[in-house]
Order: sequence, then C-alpha cells, then structure tokens
Amino acid sequence: MRQFPLEALDLAPGRLVEWRLHRTGERGGGAGEGPVRRASFNQDKHFTVAEEGRREDDEFSSWLAVTFEVPGALDRRALESALLHFARRHEVLRCEFRRLAGELACEPLRPEDIGLTAVDVGEFESTEELRTFLADGFKERIDTLSWPLFLMGAVVRDDVSTVYLAFDHIVCDGMSMPNVVSDVRTAYTSYAAGRDVVLPTAGSYLDFAQEQRNHYLSISESDSRLDYWKSFIARNGEFFPRFPLDLGIEPGRTYPTVNEAGPLLDARQTAELESRCRAVGGKAFMGVLAAVAIALRQAGGPGVYRGLMPVSERGRGDWLHSMGWFVNTMPIEFSVAEDEDFAEVMANVRAGFTEMLRSVDVPFVRVWELLAPDEFALRTWPFPVNFFSYVDMRKCPGAEHHEDWRPTAHVWASRSNGTSSWFQRDTSGLHINSIYADTPQSRRTMTDLRRSLRRVLLEISRCGTIPVQRHGDWEFLHTRAYSR
Repeated sequence: MRQFPLEALDLAPGRLVEWRLHRTGERGGGAGEGPVRRASFNQDKHFTVAEEGRREDDEFSSWLAVTFEVPGALDRRALESALLHFARRHEVLRCEFRRLAGELACEPLRPEDIGLTAVDVGEFESTEELRTFLADGFKERIDTLSWPLFLMGAVVRDDVSTVYLAFDHIVCDGMSMPNVVSDVRTAYTSYAAGRDVVLPTAGSYLDFAQEQRNHYLSISESDSRLDYWKSFIARNGEFFPRFPLDLGIEPGRTYPTVNEAGPLLDARQTAELESRCRAVGGKAFMGVLAAVAIALRQAGGPGVYRGLMPVSERGRGDWLHSMGWFVNTMPIEFSVAEDEDFAEVMANVRAGFTEMLRSVDVPFVRVWELLAPDEFALRTWPFPVNFFSYVDMRKCPGAEHHEDWRPTAHVWASRSNGTSSWFQRDTSGLHINSIYADTPQSRRTMTDLRRSLRRVLLEISRCGTIPVQRHGDWEFLHTRAYSR
C-alpha cells in the first residue's frame, strides 16, 4: 500500500455507484443524557480554520481517500452492508460538530440512527473522466462544517470493482486508511459468505479526545512538560522549524499545490538500506530521515537538522484499529555536520528521536497555542516548515492481504505556503509523496532535492557511506499512471 495523487491511479472505466449516509433518527441519540462530548485539540483547530475561512471567503480544503479492489462480480448488497457496518462501528464517523460555549462539541448519532442510500451515478467511458469526477466530487462534497464527513462508492466492472472512501481530516488520519480497507474488505467477505463479521476491538476516538483534554487542557505555559519544546525553540529561534531551502514563497500568501509521488528505492535496495541502518544501531526510518537531512545540507541547508515529525498515538488503549486523528506532531533535531560519517549521523538521529519521545504525549496544538499564540491565530503555518513523515505499510492492520486487496491512499490539499513529504515503505520498496506550493522556484528546488535524496539513499544502501555532493538524474513521476 502506498500514497500517491488520485490523478495517478490506474482506474479502469466502469459504472459508478455511491452509497450516501443519511439519518434515520434524531441527532445525539438522546441529547442531554450524560456529559457533552468535546472535540480533540486537532479537531478543534481544524474546524476553527474552516470556520474562519468560510467567514472570510478564503477557504482551504483538503481530503484523505483510500481505494481497494474486489475481484469478480460485485455483491452490491454485501458491500452496502459492509459500508454501513463500517460507519456504525466508528463513533467519530457518526459525529456532527458544533460550537458550544466557545468549545467544539461532538454530537454522535446512535449506530441504529444512520442508514445508506444507493445511487447509480452512471457509466464512465474513460479513466480520465472517472478520475476527474471523483476528484471534483471529493473537493466539492467533503466539507468540514457539514455532516456527513465522508463519501463512499465503487466503480463496478464485470471482472474487478474498485471501492473508494474519502474523508475530511477531522474524522481520520493517514494511519486510519489501512483500517478502512481492513474493516470494509473483511466485512464484505463475511457478508458475501453469509457469516458474522469478526473484527478486532476499535475504541472510540471521542474517548481518546476526552482523555487527552482531561490531561492537557489545564496546563499552562510554565508547565514542566513543555520544557522539551522550550529548549527546541531556544535553539531554533522560533516555534516552527523552517524548511531550509528557497521555495519562492511570498510571506502571507498561499498557492495552489503540486502533488507528486514516485519510487525512491526498490525492495532489494530498501532491505539493504535497513541492513546498513541496523549495522550502526538504527532503524530504517532513521536512515531515511538521515538521508533527508544529508540531502538538505548538501543542497544548502544547515549542519543541524530541525523539523516536525508526526508520531502515532495509537500505541496505547484500544486505538490500533480505530478511526480518528491519532497523530501528535513533535520537533526533532540532530547534527548532520559535513565532517560526520553515516554511523555518526545515525547516532545523532537515534539520540534526537529518543529525546523527542520523552515528551511525545503533550499535544502539538496545545503547545502551539501556549508557546506561539500569535502564530496560533493564523489559519496556516506562518512560513514553509520542515516536515518529515514515514510509515511502514507492511506493519499496518490487514497488510498480509494487500497484494490481493491492492489498496492505495491519496491526500489532497487546495493550497499551501510550503511543502510536506510522506515516505512509505511497502513490499515493493520505498516511496515518497510530496505536496507543495506551486511556484517555479518550488518546482526547481523539490526536483533537485528529490534527485539528491535518491542518490544519498542509494549510496547508503550500497556502501553505508555518505556520497560526495554532485548532480544526478532521476525521472520523477507526476500525474502519469502509477503502476501498483
């Protein structure tokens, strides 16, 4: 499973069917019974940005989506049952959000109070027409301020059908996408065979949000749990770590986005990279992060890497199989000086990551609000921010079936004032997806950086050494069909 633009999905023509969520009962399932459910810090900030953009007619929109395949003739009744089971299984998917005394409240419908309506959209004769329809529909119909907050459908064919689900970020994160596939595909197989659906326990994200608020809503700027952030800010000079290369971004302005994806290493090369990392006491993701830092330094960046890194919070409780925004964002820093060899850089990465993990529980949004209140009032990060994300898709729920299910993940954002890159490892190797502001300088910078990064990764995987800086060639995929 990997992540790349929807426009690059190899999607054969077919007949499009959608299943649209509707209410069959009253909201809240008994409003006034028990305490009001509150949104998480991530959700509150996301919703606030949408509200402010709507008021000022300057809206930022985004979505996350996933597709997977069902071979043979589609059992439409079984798929509809599986999709309804999925929506009822995860409380956050049944939530409506509204302001209540200044805070964002969640009002979940009861599982029995939602239903699905099947809509035959029609036949599509070309891949391009189909991809455009889906992309436009996700942009226009997924609205942070309106329920429902996700879409479901399938492209039906005689030999194999493609199922898709697209979500607003307020109800999920990237690590939720494998759970979507595992839930729906497992339930479909069970319903088609006339069996009961058996899935692992999935705790409610609303419970997670409440637990998080109980721990961190009352903390103040002087709380010792913010010391890691404060020390980072003191060395960095500001709250956000800047992306160190020129993207041609004008202050206070956002731009349409470029969404690119492509391979970095094949399976053998990625295994070699991991072996080199383990030989010096590190892990594969540390090697990728080290390579990014080296490539940035060789492109003109500093000898100390500083960036933000999303960290999953699913490791405790019953969250592994849940839908929700279980991501904290933490700063990480380490030396990548020119005179250090690969083993030394890896030791620095390992030490920086270990230090970061000691303070990983403090929510990023809450820290942002306390330590950078002026920037917290903005609708976007104030300037291009250095950002690194890595996921080993081979370790996700349902990964043992990915060769058959052929799942793909997709992320889209309407505008940006910087760049974000996501690295994924699957059985075929290491891949990257980048979304960045569309300026001529951004395109030049990101193209050069990707070439340098691949060269660094190849050198590490082959020799366990850092290459001397030079120009290389690498054809990077953009919107061409991306073979899975």
